[in-house]
Amino acid sequence: MPPTGLTSIQIRQGHPDFLDLPWHLPLAEWEGHSSRLVQVPRGLSRHEVLFVSYGRAIYALKELPPRLGQREYEALRGLEERELPSVRAVGLVRARTSEEVGGEESSVLITLFLEGSLPYRTLFMNQGLERYRERLLDAMASLLVRLHLGGFYWGDCSLSNTLFRRDAGELQAYAVDAETSEIHEKLSDGQRQQDLLIMEENVAGGLADLAAVVQLPRALDVYETGTHIRKRYERLWEEINKEIPVAKNESYRIHERIRALNDLGFSVGEVDLVAQPGVSDHLRMRTIITDRNYHRHQLHNLTGIVAEERQATLLLNELQELRATLTRELNRSIPLSTAAFRWLEERFHPTIQQLQPVVGTTEVSEVYCQVLEHKWFLSEREKKDVGLQRAIVDYMELRKRQKDLTMNMLLLGGPASPSLPRAEPAPAQAPIRAGDGRQEPPGGGA
Repeated sequence: MPPTGLTSIQIRQGHPDFLDLPWHLPLAEWEGHSSRLVQVPRGLSRHEVLFVSYGRAIYALKELPPRLGQREYEALRGLEERELPSVRAVGLVRARTSEEVGGEESSVLITLFLEGSLPYRTLFMNQGLERYRERLLDAMASLLVRLHLGGFYWGDCSLSNTLFRRDAGELQAYAVDAETSEIHEKLSDGQRQQDLLIMEENVAGGLADLAAVVQLPRALDVYETGTHIRKRYERLWEEINKEIPVAKNESYRIHERIRALNDLGFSVGEVDLVAQPGVSDHLRMRTIITDRNYHRHQLHNLTGIVAEERQATLLLNELQELRATLTRELNRSIPLSTAAFRWLEERFHPTIQQLQPVVGTTEVSEVYCQVLEHKWFLSEREKKDVGLQRAIVDYMELRKRQKDLTMNMLLLGGPASPSLPRAEPAPAQAPIRAGDGRQEPPGGGA
């Protein structure tokens, strides 16, 4: 009889070897056989999935037939090479768990757990996350646009196959499952439309299952939500891919177009100018989009901070405000890099240090953005700028009250995640978003 256990393992550099895991057993039988098993928020999956921890890193293990495991591993690597939003493949394992003659091997795909991510069911099952529920429409639409721009045909887009990360009051979506996917140089309109059709059907199914256990927001109708996502997708796709006429003396329109795409968060790799048929003095401008991380790249280059796209936008706005203040006070132009250094030393790092007793060291960019939004709320309420320090102190008091309330409710057997007190919403800055076009102050669950 063939021996059971590990038969081959393929692990990328910089990660554990995973040799101490009980590979002689199917994942469904690992409970009690490994101390590395951990519980994290998770969605539904048609395959067996477990999570293991090595130090501060958490890894997801998914059991698949060997052919599907190899296909998904390669697809996720392709997504990573194109810098598209997805989980990162770490390794692929083959193991035999049956001692029967001719017992087939199974494969286990290993991915790095996306820190701070939430499955869609958690957004609806946990109190304190209400403000994010309607945001998933724009998050899903934006995700599909980014994937399709990168030549990625998903083939099984659904809420269950997507993870969400909070991003300064919004959500960013990431692809998790890639078993049915294909990567091309460019997708045809037919492939894009097929992917959207599958998305609409899967979203309806996912929300129908969820509606059986929780009450959905009115804006997320079971049978209309997929259509709303498609419409948002089509608006964003059209805006990104449209061509505009440019006269020979209108070079400023090139900069306007690039700036408009940057405001949507997209980086522009190339600008093509081609002759417009029948018009001798006009050109048509077509922009080549590289990714939707424009502000993330800019913030990281200036400060070294890794943030989500909308977080980066808010932080860059504050950095630009500081630059304008310094320019006015010193009566001379200040480089943005100089303002970034002052901002880190005088605002960002001191604020994060003060907040550590109530929020720890995780999601520091998201927490800082919540403080900025809280500062806006206090200033709006008092009709004056209350200053950053006042906002920090008040925010910490709110978080402490939330923590105390959570403990009391746990002792009484009530809900474990009450939300922070709400304020009147602030105007939104994103040009395309879900809901009623308004932004809320910081909620619970950060």
